[in-house]
Amino acid sequence: MTISKRGEQHLCSLLFETTSDYNTNLQTLLSLIKQCPKDSFIVASEVCLTGFDYENFDAVLAFASLATEALLEASKEKTLFLTIIEKEGDGVVNRLKVFQNNQIIYQRAKAKLFRFGGEHHYFHEGDTSDVMMFQTQGIKVGVLVCFELRFKELWIALEGCDLIVIPAWWGKARAEHFITLTKALAILNQCYVLYSDSKNEECTQESGIITPQGEVSSNGNTACLCRSYSKKEIALMRRYMDVGIG
Repeated sequence: MTISKRGEQHLCSLLFETTSDYNTNLQTLLSLIKQCPKDSFIVASEVCLTGFDYENFDAVLAFASLATEALLEASKEKTLFLTIIEKEGDGVVNRLKVFQNNQIIYQRAKAKLFRFGGEHHYFHEGDTSDVMMFQTQGIKVGVLVCFELRFKELWIALEGCDLIVIPAWWGKARAEHFITLTKALAILNQCYVLYSDSKNEECTQESGIITPQGEVSSNGNTACLCRSYSKKEIALMRRYMDVGIG
């Protein structure tokens, strides 16, 4: 168990396998959230509760409201980042949701669909203008969902963030791309990057935390990896290597 100092904030990266049983996945996630200390920023992998279970899409969509209610309750004194597949109008979106203190403080549809994997056949694409920095608990936060990590205009939209969070379902064949891009994002923006890919066999199984200096802590076989967040570390790096990021 992690014992927090008063006012200390934490970053927590989760790594677990998504099974065919949605409720089992939800219980795994809720159990890991409980392990995270108070005032944690927690990321789970993209669609971690259901996977891209296109063959059972009706069941996936029916599960969204149940999962959302459970995560609202679990987010007391914590901030949780993940995506959930749900209905929007006459279509379906892969929606990023940020839960905090029993509320959803930010949400948007995934703005760059992975067409190579056929996502555009199942989802409506979100608006890239919704990819923006927002501030919570004194931290400037941005989120990129999986394939969005490859688009430089979205990096520019998040310039100046203290923390960039990346929930992903990234193919194992392109693992080096994922590792390189997440680290480069932290170094270029001189910020923390908190990322989580799935532990499923087809994914990279790479989850972890990168500091503003580009130091990487990977989950390895750890389901819940936590470290302290330091605003001072960001300020020191931006002062030491001044590239115009305020």
